[in-house]
Amino acid sequence: MIEETHKNFKWLVLVTVIIGTFLGRLDQTIVNLALPKIIVDFRITVTTASWIATAYILANAVFVPIWGKLGDTIGRKKVYIWGFAIFIFGSALAGFAWNLSSMIVFRIIQAIASSADYPTAMAILAVTFNKGKERAQALGLWSVSFAAAAVFGPLIGGPMIDFFGWRSIFLLNIPVGAVGLIMAIIFVKESVSEHKTINFDWWGAITLGSALSALVLVLDQGSAWGWSDSKSILCYFATAIFTLIFISVESSAREPIVDLKFFKNSVFVNILVNNFVVFMALMGAVFLIPIFVQTYLGFDATKTGYIFIPMAFFMVISSAIGGSLTGKVAPRIILFASTLIAAFGVYLFSFLDPRSTIWSVIIPLSIMAFGLGFGMSQRTNGITVVVPNEEMGIASSILALGRNIAGSFGIAIFGTILTNATKNNILHTAYHSIIQITNPIVYQQAVSLIILKAQIDAYKPVYITASIILAIGAVLALFINISKEQMRAAHHEDIVEV
Repeated sequence: MIEETHKNFKWLVLVTVIIGTFLGRLDQTIVNLALPKIIVDFRITVTTASWIATAYILANAVFVPIWGKLGDTIGRKKVYIWGFAIFIFGSALAGFAWNLSSMIVFRIIQAIASSADYPTAMAILAVTFNKGKERAQALGLWSVSFAAAAVFGPLIGGPMIDFFGWRSIFLLNIPVGAVGLIMAIIFVKESVSEHKTINFDWWGAITLGSALSALVLVLDQGSAWGWSDSKSILCYFATAIFTLIFISVESSAREPIVDLKFFKNSVFVNILVNNFVVFMALMGAVFLIPIFVQTYLGFDATKTGYIFIPMAFFMVISSAIGGSLTGKVAPRIILFASTLIAAFGVYLFSFLDPRSTIWSVIIPLSIMAFGLGFGMSQRTNGITVVVPNEEMGIASSILALGRNIAGSFGIAIFGTILTNATKNNILHTAYHSIIQITNPIVYQQAVSLIILKAQIDAYKPVYITASIILAIGAVLALFINISKEQMRAAHHEDIVEV
């Protein structure tokens, strides 16, 4: 009876951290939908409004490793609860923002708090679920909450913004967050690293934060500035300089905020690389899907949101399947197969055109989601196998950081590919077109058709490139060689290695 109660208690911990993760990522997704109305209310331009999102991304990236270190040191539950409470407070402030400056400040507060979630949540789950299959399933289901938030963001946010105004999306976080906070206080047990930090690595935190700020800033704004613009070049330079200083600082720090020994662990590095490649390709590719279906297939925002529902379903199902294979199939085989399936799903997007039906979008999305979910638990679970529990927070924060930067890279790279391909297609199509009509109205229509065809054709190289990157990621997954001894030591059960 006691064992059964403990088992149920563990799954309540999972539900608790899923609520926190889902809420934080949902907020980030919904705010993008609300920007048009915020622009009108604050009487600002689209360019200045983009800083609402940029400020959030910057603050989130900078504070992830700091929270991870603090969680390992002073207690994961303590940090998780503080992060949750501050996020609720920041949401309330954002709901009452009166201009752009106040909104940016309140979004930074939200971002700082939200960045505490990933490293502490993963560490909490790793400590709570200490057996192989259960841990893999728990981490897999938790990881799905990231994608679920991206899917349900438009479905929940659209109607709320239309019926209750943009402020409602922030105020919603208060009651839902209160439930999650109470559950965290009741169900989550405190855990800390065995190694207590005496001197916090402030110089490491400052130099890492500076490097990340410059990198994320240029990835987010580089397309608007121009990648060869002086501001972009300054960001490249700042990123390189602060990264070198950070490495120098961490090499001699007594208690580094990021222990560089992680990067001597081949399994950790290979998982990080596979995670980066996968999220770069997927985030960059999926980012463009709503734009295509609304612009060229004529879907409204609500119908576009419905398209992503099967994606969430297949991701949850495949995540459970992938987690159940822990101990039966080597992680590298699962990751290879999952990444290859995702690559095939992304490749199918290259066949989209204005004659495509809703199923032409749903089927590739579902295949891609199945592949992504299939390997989700293995990516997070692999870290728990090769990293000691006392360093789980900072290790998971590095994984989160890599994923966030990968998403920014993907959006920047594929957005640039789309822009350049459109320009090249316009020149190519115009060169091979002969317009024999002198009527200025008809001529203008012909020019518009040339531009339209160029824009549609530009999506094809984007998705082909993304699928190739994912295929490379699948091959790289074969180098994630977690030994049978490591699996057995971590999970205390017999492991079959393929």
